[in-house]
Amino acid sequence: MDTITSLLDGFGTALTPINLLYALIGVALGTAIGVLPGIGPAMAVALLLPLTFELDPIGAFIMFAGIYYGGMYGGSTTSILINTPGEAASVITAVEGNRMAKKGRAAQALATAAIGSFIAGTIGTLMLVFFAPVMVSLALTFGADDYFAVMLLAFVAACSVMGASRVRGFASLGIGLSIGLIGMDPTTGQSRLGFGIPQLADGIDVVVVAVGIFAVGEALWVASRLRRTPPEVIPIGRVWMGRDDWKRSWKPWLRGSFLGFPFGALPAGGSELPTFLSYMLERRLSKNRAEFGKGAIEGVAGPEATNNSSAAGVLVPMLTLGLPTTAVSAVMLSAFQQYGLQPGPLLFEREPDLVWGLIASLFIGNAMLLALNLPLAGVWARLLRIPRPYLYAGILFFASIGMYAVGSSALDLVLLLILGLLGFATRRFGLPIIPLIIGVILGPMAELQLRRALQLSNGDLAGLVTSPLSIAIYTAVALFLLWPVARIALRALRGRPEPSPEPAREHDGVS
Repeated sequence: MDTITSLLDGFGTALTPINLLYALIGVALGTAIGVLPGIGPAMAVALLLPLTFELDPIGAFIMFAGIYYGGMYGGSTTSILINTPGEAASVITAVEGNRMAKKGRAAQALATAAIGSFIAGTIGTLMLVFFAPVMVSLALTFGADDYFAVMLLAFVAACSVMGASRVRGFASLGIGLSIGLIGMDPTTGQSRLGFGIPQLADGIDVVVVAVGIFAVGEALWVASRLRRTPPEVIPIGRVWMGRDDWKRSWKPWLRGSFLGFPFGALPAGGSELPTFLSYMLERRLSKNRAEFGKGAIEGVAGPEATNNSSAAGVLVPMLTLGLPTTAVSAVMLSAFQQYGLQPGPLLFEREPDLVWGLIASLFIGNAMLLALNLPLAGVWARLLRIPRPYLYAGILFFASIGMYAVGSSALDLVLLLILGLLGFATRRFGLPIIPLIIGVILGPMAELQLRRALQLSNGDLAGLVTSPLSIAIYTAVALFLLWPVARIALRALRGRPEPSPEPAREHDGVS
């Protein structure tokens, strides 16, 4: 009952005229940016961070949440119409959606994606409402050793799941941890990795890191790969579905809704893996299996529902434990730090208006997105005709102006460019971006919890394993690390050669 009361209070906050306006701006920007190839919700939130310093925190996070959900919606449009996902989670949508579009069924593909996203987003947010307080109650029992173990699991899981190579994942994490160490040691007061620059005594602002890695890095990467011919956009027509389309879509919508949320809530959360699992599940259960690979509507409905449900699940560890598991949640965590807030179990007690207003705004934003996407799909499709040079030049311009406006420091602009070049290099050499960002944000927090745990145990390493939870987490970490070795051993016992590793992908980041 307390949860329902808190949610109703959240609707009272979210339904004020100014917050409704912020939600509308967020979902419109998120959809527009999600439609554009190569620009995802993470970059959108990163670009807006410097521009929201003067906003009320509640309004700013309502806008960020709208961008997050809107980016998930918009990514399906570009996947279906030009076979180019707007963000990583929409990759699987392009498999069937673009084939439907080429058969003249673009309207039906966009409709099942929009309606499925609305249903899954609503179900996922409902699960967030009831699951988050349970996680808060559990997190209140955590000690310093438990928090360090959870953060270590987040590091290992992100490196193991994201990208084609664990080595690249750990390399990316190492870079992020190194950036997070820049500044003054909180215990000894010694300067670390500051290179004698006084302005680096407080470290590098996470906003500068987020904007540099995502916005500037992505702009430089896309500029290096620009095509001279604009992509061909398939015409849409009236966006709606027939009776047979509804009959074939409603079960995938529901299955995707309940499949995506738990994957999003895991420490190795995200929406890429569950969308692929959803596609394989629908292919196995469908009565029209022969259509898969040729434009099956179930192959769009299920993955898109899974995508949006996992987006709600991702907010569980971010709000209750302060653990970002995707690029967008990592950037949103840096936004919390920008306002002097620390996500975790105490956030629900200290800032209930913000937390429940944010959750309530997800329901409102979901309804707004359905209203915007069905009748205005043709308008969003026209954004695909914006010349890429103008688009990315604008991104670089606004990123630079926004960062300089925040601190009026020329050093911030230099760091922005350096980090942008680093973001370009990670994409060029196939290093996943999420471990890097998680290392920057969680690195100092993990160091703090590690030192607290060791101080409580007088330096005894056994102080890091003092509860059943920490033992279970370290067991999970060991399984993540040892599974590749065990897999090779099992194949050797069965007499099967280990398959050769996949070639490195040029772009293994998250837009």
